[in-house]
This record gives sequence, C-alpha cells and structure tokens, in this order.
Amino acid sequence: MFFNKIKGKSVLIGSVLFLFSAVSYSQNIITAGDFFKKVSTYYSTIKDYEASVDITADRLSMSGKVSFKRPDLLRIDFTKPDNQVIVFNGELLTIYLPDSSAVLQQQVKSDSGAGGASLATPQGLSLMSRYYTVAYEKGQDPEPIDDNSDEKVVKLILYRRNSSEAFRYIKLAVNPDSKLIRRVEAVTPHGESFIFYFYNYALNQNIPDMRFVYDAPSSANNYNNFLFSE
Repeated sequence: MFFNKIKGKSVLIGSVLFLFSAVSYSQNIITAGDFFKKVSTYYSTIKDYEASVDITADRLSMSGKVSFKRPDLLRIDFTKPDNQVIVFNGELLTIYLPDSSAVLQQQVKSDSGAGGASLATPQGLSLMSRYYTVAYEKGQDPEPIDDNSDEKVVKLILYRRNSSEAFRYIKLAVNPDSKLIRRVEAVTPHGESFIFYFYNYALNQNIPDMRFVYDAPSSANNYNNFLFSE
C-alpha cells in the first residue's frame, strides 16, 4: 500500500512537471505570422530611415543609399551605377539613367513604390500581410544570414494568395533583436529574382521632404508613362 502511494505520487508529480514543461515550451513558440506582425508593428513606429543597399537583379548588381519617409516617400541614390537615381513621392515614380541621359517617369499607385525596395517599409509590410501567407523558411530559430556571415536572422517566406500578385514568393531575413529587415528576395512568376541587402541603418533622422524632390539634369531626355510605352 505504501509503495503504491509513493508510485502514485511519482506519477502525479511527473504529470505535473510534464504539463508545466509543455506549457513553458508552447509559450516560447512564436508563429511566423506573429513574428511578422511584430516586425510590421515596429516598422509602423519608424518615421524615416536611411540605409545602405546592395541590389542583385539576376546578373546585374547595384549599390547605393535608400531613404524612406512615412507614409510613402522613397529614394535610392546609386553609387553603382554611379549617379543613377530612383525617386517615388507617393504618386510619381522617377528614374534617372545617367548612361542614357534619360529620365523615366510614371504615375503609379502608392502601393507600387520603387519595386522591391518598397517592401522594406511599413506600407510594404502591410501589403504583404494582406496578399501573402507567411511561414518560416525553416523554423523560428535564428540562423546565419548567409554561409559567410556570423549574423543570425529569422528567415520568413511569403507565398502569394492569388496569381495576380507581382511576386510568386518573397523571402525576408529579419534581425530578431532590432526587428529590421536585412534582406529581401522577391521572385517573379517567371523566375526572375531581385535581392536587396539592407545595412547601416540610421533611424528617425528627421529627413526633410525636399530629400524626395529630384531635379534631373536639363540635358536629359524625358520619357513619360514608360511602363506602358511600346
């Protein structure tokens, strides 16, 4: 009888410990959707930022500085190719191509921005949550951003909900401590890949609106509505 009581207590204690550990473990699990929401919430508090950016579009590589200001002002000043500029003021997309001495302009929707770079903005994240499903690429534990780096990030993958979206899927690498996006990889339905590396962030610098006003050289040729030109 005494042995049975001890045995029963052991089973009860073991069950309690198991339940406690299971509850503790479940509290440490953060779903991909919840993590993405935390990132989006943090980005919604950022008034403006500047960052260095490296861009790879298939075999083409570019570098420069990206500037963002809420709600939808975006500018990229390139150092490679030198002096190339992309500016989006919420309504008008302007691209200056110095090698061709050309200015391309297009009236676009505010959710179009300047391509993949606009994904690393509060509005871009909001659009992704609306039109894409979020999952971990492998798991919730941080892992190296690439094979040659010690920096660890949480890797997410977002799949489009319908075929009308511009990207078939989007991969995000997010620093779990700063909640800042370090890399965006967007892949089109045709398999074209656009990769953006963001680093050297400077947050809330009170960037003036004039930063997003661009006066192209008077000698440049202007092409309007270039996205729909034949």
